[in-house]
Amino acid sequence: MAALTAPRPDRNPKPDRNPKQDRSRATRQRLLEAAVACLAERGWAGSTVAVVAERAGVSRGAAQHHFPTREDLFTAAVEYVAEERSQALRTLRTDTREQAVEALVDLYTGPLFRAALHLWVAASDEAQLRDRVTELEARVGRESHRIAVEVLGADESRPGVRETVQGLLDMARGLGLATLLTDDRARRERVVAQWARLVNEALSD
Repeated sequence: MAALTAPRPDRNPKPDRNPKQDRSRATRQRLLEAAVACLAERGWAGSTVAVVAERAGVSRGAAQHHFPTREDLFTAAVEYVAEERSQALRTLRTDTREQAVEALVDLYTGPLFRAALHLWVAASDEAQLRDRVTELEARVGRESHRIAVEVLGADESRPGVRETVQGLLDMARGLGLATLLTDDRARRERVVAQWARLVNEALSD
C-alpha cells in the first residue's frame, strides 16, 4: 500500500475572509437597495434614514455608522442607481429592433428609473445632491445613447439617424414619467409598437 504523502503547504495562502467586513458590506448593500426602493415608493420626502434603516432590517445606529447623514446616504444611492442602470444597459441583449425598442423602454419604466426620477426631484432642491446627480445622469445618458445605437444596429453617419435614436430615448423617458402617475401599460404597448415600426423604417437601408 502506497504511503500517504502530506500535502505541501501553500507558499501563497489566501488571506482568511473577514466575517466582520463581509457583514459590513452586506449591511451597506441592504441600505442602498432599501434607499432606492424607498425613493421609488415614497419619494424624497418619505425616505428618511429611519425609514430606510427599517426597510433594510438594520438599526438606525448601524445606518448612521455607514452613512452619517441623510445626504451621505442618498448621495451613495445616486451612485448606486447610476451604476445599476449602467449595468442593466451593458447586459441588454436583443435579437430584433422591435425587441431592442421594447427593452430600452422597459429600462425607462422600471423601478430603477422611478428611483432616479425621485433623485432628480430631490436634487432640484438639495444643493448637496444636485452636482452629483447631474454628473452621473450625464454619464448614464451618454451610455444609454451609445448602447441604444449598438442594440438597434444604427448607423449614425446617415442623416437623421442620431436624432431618431435620441428621439426614441426621449420618448422612453416620457413614458417613464407617465408611469409615476398611472399604470398606462396598455397605451404604452401601443405607443411602443408604433415607435418600433417607425424606428425600423428609419434605420433600414
